[in-house]
Amino acid sequence: MKKAKRNAILTLIIFVLLTAGAVYAVVYGIGEGDARSGRAKDITLGLDLQGGVSITYQIMDPDATSEQIAATKDKLQRRVDHYSPDGEVYREGDDRLTVEIPVDTSKYDPNEILEELGKPGKLEFMDETNYQLWASGEDYEPVLTGSDIKDAQAGIRTDDTTGQNDNEVQLQFTDEGAQKFAVATSANVGKPIYIIFDDEVVSYPTVQTAITDGNAVINSIGTYEEAENLASTIKIGALPLELSELRSQVLGAKLGNEAVATSLKAGAIGIILVCLIMIIFYRFPGFISSIALFVYIVLEMFLINVLKITLTLPGIAGIILSIGMAVDANVIIFTRIREEIGDGKTVKIAVKAGFSKALSAILDGNITTVIAGVVLLVMGSGTVKGFARTLILGIILSMFTALVITRLLLNSFVALGVINKKLYGAAKKPKVAGYSKAFKYCATASVIVILAGIIFLPINKANKGTTMNFSLEFMGGTSTSVTFDKAYTLQETEADIIPVIEEATGVNPGTVQIQIVDNSNQIVFKTAELNQTQREALSDALNEKFTVTEINSENISSTISSEMQRDAIIAIIISSILMLIYIAIRFSDVRFGTSAVLALIHDVMFVFMVYSVAWLSVGSTFIACMLTILGYSINATIIVFDRIRENLRLMSVDRDGYDKIVDTSISQTLTRNIFTSLTTFIMVLVLYIMGVSSIKEFTLTLMAGIICGAYSSVCISGPLWLTLKKIGKKKEKAKAKA
Repeated sequence: MKKAKRNAILTLIIFVLLTAGAVYAVVYGIGEGDARSGRAKDITLGLDLQGGVSITYQIMDPDATSEQIAATKDKLQRRVDHYSPDGEVYREGDDRLTVEIPVDTSKYDPNEILEELGKPGKLEFMDETNYQLWASGEDYEPVLTGSDIKDAQAGIRTDDTTGQNDNEVQLQFTDEGAQKFAVATSANVGKPIYIIFDDEVVSYPTVQTAITDGNAVINSIGTYEEAENLASTIKIGALPLELSELRSQVLGAKLGNEAVATSLKAGAIGIILVCLIMIIFYRFPGFISSIALFVYIVLEMFLINVLKITLTLPGIAGIILSIGMAVDANVIIFTRIREEIGDGKTVKIAVKAGFSKALSAILDGNITTVIAGVVLLVMGSGTVKGFARTLILGIILSMFTALVITRLLLNSFVALGVINKKLYGAAKKPKVAGYSKAFKYCATASVIVILAGIIFLPINKANKGTTMNFSLEFMGGTSTSVTFDKAYTLQETEADIIPVIEEATGVNPGTVQIQIVDNSNQIVFKTAELNQTQREALSDALNEKFTVTEINSENISSTISSEMQRDAIIAIIISSILMLIYIAIRFSDVRFGTSAVLALIHDVMFVFMVYSVAWLSVGSTFIACMLTILGYSINATIIVFDRIRENLRLMSVDRDGYDKIVDTSISQTLTRNIFTSLTTFIMVLVLYIMGVSSIKEFTLTLMAGIICGAYSSVCISGPLWLTLKKIGKKKEKAKAKA
């Protein structure tokens, strides 16, 4: 016994020291100077929270088609993703493309970012003959151009004989490019192929052998950094159209510094309230979970910086969701412990059994969400990737803190004699309600609500011109650059200038986006597309109310391209299929997977109804909200299914029937579902109350999704599985009779 206490004390001492070290790393960082990492204040923020640099490119081909411009825009977006997955690319006017990249301009020189991004110009591959013609200023014919390159990646290859590393660039050609390269290399074995970018020779590797598989390697590059730069150069040149830099400028945050400050304050208050609720409801284990939650937040802030994750509004949504799931894992464990104590077990046995019985539900719930996150990370872009990165990181950390930190702390205190049952509480046998009987009423109500959202689409089309209130990210609009006689802050702009713009143009209130150009008196206003009359009215109103020196307006395209929308939809479909397969395998019944996905669709459609009926702005926050519900809903459903799976073993189907098994399972998990939804709801509610106006719509719909997720986990998912089970049994009986 003395040894157990000594081990417990040693565990607590080590925990305190490690936690203190983690806190130090988050506050002061690890390392010195530019190599310092881990500090929370150094976390990179996205355009919406921090601002960044904006570069506008001129399309050099006057005869460029819409298809070529769209393809160039999409490829440039993917090129920007290499520097920051939260950058945006949109078309401005008829012959320009604008790139916006988040960067902390107080720490990094924007000019260095612009230089690193480079100029997406002309890339050509030439054989010796054509190179000589080019060098002498005569006509020439390149063997390949940038449009023939599919991808270029820097790499390191180790020589099997010498063991030395060789830096290289691995090229992948398009189908047409592969054919061209095969012909060129076959005819030039032993001769160089010149790679020329913007009229400069960047490399001239010697052809060793004919290359016919569409892949090539440029080796013997001095340093890995040089290999990376060459790969970036080649990828830039892979754009269908030649671009030339027209202008660049530094932009302020779209949501402003106030959004960051209030979000942090709201998050802190929400976490404190969640911890208080945990302590009040779960007593001593709730106190332990509060410590674990603190460790979780410290580790997440540290890793977000170390892994160089750019934090955006959707990223904050991922953090909110993962905090909710971190609390959820503890709730599942503590509920199990109280059940064991209620059955007469000692605290020590109850704690051990609680972790053991909660393990499958925690793993299955989190793994299904990670599956969705990984698919979104691999296939998504921009906003979707930002959400996926923070979600995956948060889920992994939440499992670690619940299954390792909480377990170590709780077991240590139990070993030290904290075993009074009053400190843990005992669960009473839940009253089993007839949830399965109420399913037909709940299902009918859900169908009516979802149909309402669908019915409003043509109504919106008739009354407002579009089915949904699509924002600039989806529809594009007009960018109006205004230079005033003095610099305005974001708060002054929102209070004094925005009302004038809304009144003059008639655009929907709350839809005007603001970007303040740093170190100038210029502000860029992005609105729905304005006709000539609206533009003139806007100019007159601004000149009347303010001292304006210059006004320029240009139509801009959407930042969320059709390709990005397609990728997001495909990613969601694939992740849903993979989750269905995983659940079906883990629960040995495809009906569990089918029910989970249908419940998921139910929750997503409910939130869709809110956007449709309330005419809320559909933009990047819409995507973030839908993805949040995707992760949150499936986890709640898994908890119910885990109990059904357990009760199928413990209860008799012949004696009790499937109806009672389902009703019992829902009753046993009801407290968990309500409690977890409550804690997550509180986090979002505080953000809604304290947050700036630009994020209120996001938090409002997120709260609606949380409520719907709690409702579906109780009233839809379990009874839906039961319905499918009964249908299957009827078919089996019909086959048996036949």
